[in-house]
Amino acid sequence: MTSGIPASGTRTADGATLQAVLLDMDGTLVDTEGFWWEAETQVFAELGHVLDVRHREVVVGGPMTRSAAYLIQATGADIGLEELTRRLNERFEQLLEDGVPPMPGAGRLLAELAAHSVPTALVSASHRRIIDRVVGSLGADHFALTLAGDELERTKPHPDPYLIAAAKLGADPARCVVVEDTATGVASAEAAGCPVVAVPSVVPIESAEGRTVVRSLEEVDLEFLRSRVGSGL
Repeated sequence: MTSGIPASGTRTADGATLQAVLLDMDGTLVDTEGFWWEAETQVFAELGHVLDVRHREVVVGGPMTRSAAYLIQATGADIGLEELTRRLNERFEQLLEDGVPPMPGAGRLLAELAAHSVPTALVSASHRRIIDRVVGSLGADHFALTLAGDELERTKPHPDPYLIAAAKLGADPARCVVVEDTATGVASAEAAGCPVVAVPSVVPIESAEGRTVVRSLEEVDLEFLRSRVGSGL
């Protein structure tokens, strides 16, 4: 679904202008949420613990330190937070060695945004080492900016990541559409005042004012993103 409309300054019917598109990474642009869960289950199995699948709904989309701390508390595993974070990141990277599968429609959407010179940022709770590995498969030239969770004092669900991304792009958060797959990411974007397109990956997300829920990025194109600015949908 591509649009033939001209560059990113075009106004919507109510006069609002799309200034930037801010995208989450895991589960939104790349199909890696399952890889994270596999890394977590493998590492905890080595520690002598079987993770209950119910834990997945808690840790999905969260920053590494929060997810790791939760799993330590939930299992009683005898491991420090820093050591667990290191082991999870290393195991995740090992699982990515055979490639990073893009989500359906991700490549086409990124190419369309680039073709129309729409400022685009990748905003992730993952660490920089993970982002740099994944971005290469998506095309680093598609992003004017990438922000990692370990580069910020507060990451998702706080608004800081999206406020900082918008500021670095010189954009008004209210005119930056965020694309997210988890409730944690949606909460961050909405707290920053951004209209949201949610593409749920693991846990369902309900529609709400300022939030549109779609089944896949294949339903999203530039015209659709522009229509979210100032729409109240």
